[in-house]
Amino acid sequence: MSLNSQAYDAPSFFSPRIGQAELAALCRRLSIALTSGVDVRKVLKRESSGRPSPRLRGRLAQISAAIDRGDSMSDALEATGEYFPLLLRELVDVGEHTGHLAEVFQHLAEHYEHQVRLRRMFLAGIAWPVLQLVGALAVIGVLILVMGLVAGTGKPVDILGLGLTGPSGLVIYCLILSAIAGGLVFVYQAARRGLVWTKPLQRAVLALPGIGSTVQTICLAQFAWSLQLTLEAGMDVLRALPLSLRSTRNARYTDHTEQVVTSLRNGHEIAEALYETRVFPGEFLDAVEVGERSGRLPESLASLSKNYQDQAKRAMAALAVSATVLVWAGVALMIIFAIFRMAMNYVNMINGFVNDPMNYNP
Repeated sequence: MSLNSQAYDAPSFFSPRIGQAELAALCRRLSIALTSGVDVRKVLKRESSGRPSPRLRGRLAQISAAIDRGDSMSDALEATGEYFPLLLRELVDVGEHTGHLAEVFQHLAEHYEHQVRLRRMFLAGIAWPVLQLVGALAVIGVLILVMGLVAGTGKPVDILGLGLTGPSGLVIYCLILSAIAGGLVFVYQAARRGLVWTKPLQRAVLALPGIGSTVQTICLAQFAWSLQLTLEAGMDVLRALPLSLRSTRNARYTDHTEQVVTSLRNGHEIAEALYETRVFPGEFLDAVEVGERSGRLPESLASLSKNYQDQAKRAMAALAVSATVLVWAGVALMIIFAIFRMAMNYVNMINGFVNDPMNYNP
């Protein structure tokens, strides 16, 4: 298997993918089994009937059957489509050819476990304010319903100014919230899968204050780790660099893949090829250059990856705090706006009664 055009086909939004936590656990179990000398066919047979989810068990059974027919593990993984990440499929191919498959799974397990920890840390940081946001939205929904029901024959209070009152207003309100939530999830998943139309969004995220620097740090940590592991595993640099750029999942880096490959083919070193893209910071390029000149590039990349991962942890913690503040501010603004709308309705009612008490009809 090689990193050919098929590997770079436009990803499908609807193709199933393995979850990151499940992937980390699988890589860890495979690493332990292979390190202990257990035959890979025995490992896969056990995994295909063990703890994983039904969907993963089906993929593992497919891989196990393909290996029994004489296929390599990398070819069997490739036959599952996009269910497993490209990085894993490529590294398994290299691991099989170099005889370091157990080490490959160990490194992959450590990487995916780190990604899971980062995500959990961020979600734990924003869990309480998100619950508050959900509570505030629920209160507004209840007010929409109640204000419409208690109005009787009079004019109901429209707390949002959108004409949403009573049971019908509550239904429309819930549909609007569902559409917004569904749209956000759709865009997030599309960006994670690298769909072409999300590229402007991927670049725009990097320009956001606070958020952009965090995303850039995570991208650089991912790139350094991927390049270090692929080169350490013995992958050719013309194959390793495109794969590492793609692992960032951000158009700011992936759009320079052809440029970097062309530069390498023209005889430039890795640091020079990356410098020409103008998207990597100076300290990153300096470390790569020192590693190349000293012949210890994988070690330099490992140090870079660790430093950026540590920065990413701190940045994610700061991002969680910023998200918390934003959510609280949003909740406060919604409450203030709802109170203001209700107060203005009552003021208008009082003014109408004062100005024309005989003909006033609320």
